[in-house]
Amino acid sequence: MEFTAYILDVLFDSFYPARIRIEDGIFKEVSPILITEDTELDVDGLVVPGLIDAHIHIESSMLTPAQFAKIAVRHGTTSVVCDPHEIANVMGFKGIEIMMKSASEVPFKFYFTASSCVPATSFETSGAVIDSEDIKFLLEMDDVVGLAEMMNFPGVINGDEEVLKKLEYARQSKKPIDGHAPLLTGKDLDKYLSQYILTDHECSTFGEAIEKKLKGMKIMVRDGSSAKNMEALFDISKRIEFIRNQDEFSLVPTEVLEKRINTPIFDFIVSDDKNPKDLISGHLNKSIKKATELGIDTFKSVEMVTINPAAHYNLNCGCIREGYDADFVIVDDLVNFNVLKTYIGGECVFDGENVLFDVPEFNSENSIFASRKTASDFDIHYDGDECTVNVIKCYNGELLTKKMTAKLNVQDGIVQSDIFQDVLKISVVERYGHDNVSNAFIHGFGLKMGAIAASISHDSHNIITIGHDSEMMAKAVNMVIDNHGGIAVVSDEASDFLELPIAGLMSNEDGYVVAEKLAKLQQMVKALGCTFDAPFMTMEFMALLVIPSIKISDKGLFDGDNFEFMDVIVD
Repeated sequence: MEFTAYILDVLFDSFYPARIRIEDGIFKEVSPILITEDTELDVDGLVVPGLIDAHIHIESSMLTPAQFAKIAVRHGTTSVVCDPHEIANVMGFKGIEIMMKSASEVPFKFYFTASSCVPATSFETSGAVIDSEDIKFLLEMDDVVGLAEMMNFPGVINGDEEVLKKLEYARQSKKPIDGHAPLLTGKDLDKYLSQYILTDHECSTFGEAIEKKLKGMKIMVRDGSSAKNMEALFDISKRIEFIRNQDEFSLVPTEVLEKRINTPIFDFIVSDDKNPKDLISGHLNKSIKKATELGIDTFKSVEMVTINPAAHYNLNCGCIREGYDADFVIVDDLVNFNVLKTYIGGECVFDGENVLFDVPEFNSENSIFASRKTASDFDIHYDGDECTVNVIKCYNGELLTKKMTAKLNVQDGIVQSDIFQDVLKISVVERYGHDNVSNAFIHGFGLKMGAIAASISHDSHNIITIGHDSEMMAKAVNMVIDNHGGIAVVSDEASDFLELPIAGLMSNEDGYVVAEKLAKLQQMVKALGCTFDAPFMTMEFMALLVIPSIKISDKGLFDGDNFEFMDVIVD
């Protein structure tokens, strides 16, 4: 394959006409050429390196890796670095093997990291355990390019022996270690970094990101479905405000500050979690445009999803250079960044209209072993007329939560939710055969009636439900159990369900079909009163104990600041 085209050179922040020759999936020649008025190039558009998502959990798309690839190539994505810890928490090694097998069935580059936290904590029930010896085995695989996010930052800080073994094996393998350290600062951050943990994707403020960057971390700027941090980290006005508040910069003119910080000091743009409804509308191509709108130089934005992740994970792609894998995308221009064609290993996989590969069928088995529930399973009891309760306060587009309290009425010994205060019930039902149920309260969701439930709740993926009414919560949970996994919305007027039979996390249906079903459920939830952009994904993260400040597992309400359980009822 040989052609002439304008190419984007991410090593020198430039673009120029070149002759490109590809053999055996590799760039064999990339030579700049001179053009005249009579020169006609073979490609109408700009050739850019294939886009790389440096941190994503494929399971969040609710699609198998193969089905994910069919959507991603439409948006110019050719590679992902993925952590399969969602399915690993459900099925252990068998789950990881399922992901790798599906990934191998399509012409798309899936690089895996060894899931470091299965389970994420000891304060929840998971379906499997991956210990340090398992990690050592995984790191020896060629397709495993690093140790996945070390979410157990208290274990690192306090010197947990098993955690430190995993980190040591990663260092011995000479593969990078990814981090997960929301709001970690000061001496605790120093202890965390002393274990050579290199990246973080949990920064939610510019100040947090700057401290971590100055101490040597590479910052992944997250643009996912539930957590969107690009505005906080890229918006020039917010960066100027932060710098202006530092005494040594207080007198520097604004125009000087703008000139000094109009390029990013961070390293990657990543998805982390991307639901199918969002994925079909765009992936990293959309993030590049968004970054440009926030004032980031487009060349730098492209580098954050090409050469930067390739260099960090030692991948032979991300750049149009001789000797590199011929993964590239043809776009109309750098402003609109519309994908015209996508090539992987020199082969066209998306021709502008159609994806040029098929996805085989996938057989699944039941992974939900919970018994059906009754309304009484979701009741919280108290002897009195009213009581004060601890409440999870959640936010649209954020994984971080805050602690708050509310005063609630008690009827017949049962604490009542209150839609006027927007204090609803939230419960987690253990799915692996022990039948634990924990109940608490949540603020921010806005449901006025009905209930929702899902077999996705990070990271142990027990069944989680939110509702105003215990009867409706039981109905939603039972729908999930009866269908061997999925997402349910129930109300007096209507009910609907999205089946996720693969580990209760994924569907083997086409991504557009799954996205349509999810969109319908989201419209139903909106009609019930919730205005969140990604209500199910936000709910699913309410069980992730390693993100402050207050969450819930199947074992109880959890204080993420002090890393211990807390009482639901205050008095």
